[in-house]
Amino acid sequence: MSFLRGYLAALIDPTYRTNALKVAAIVGSILFAINHGAALTQNKMTRERWISGLLTYCVPYMVSVHGQYVSHTKQP
Repeated sequence: MSFLRGYLAALIDPTYRTNALKVAAIVGSILFAINHGAALTQNKMTRERWISGLLTYCVPYMVSVHGQYVSHTKQP
């Protein structure tokens, strides 16, 4: 359970935030364009699509923080 608590704390830790935001912006934008680009350009974005689009940015952020956290907490 301590790993989970540490990871959840890492999600808001400034140590990991800068890199994670960069990853989320780049990867999230690519995924957003793939998954929602047509709907956006055709003005067919629904409330559900906007929520999904927001989550599209959250997932790469969380994965990036996880990778950074794991690499910083590994025991030699």
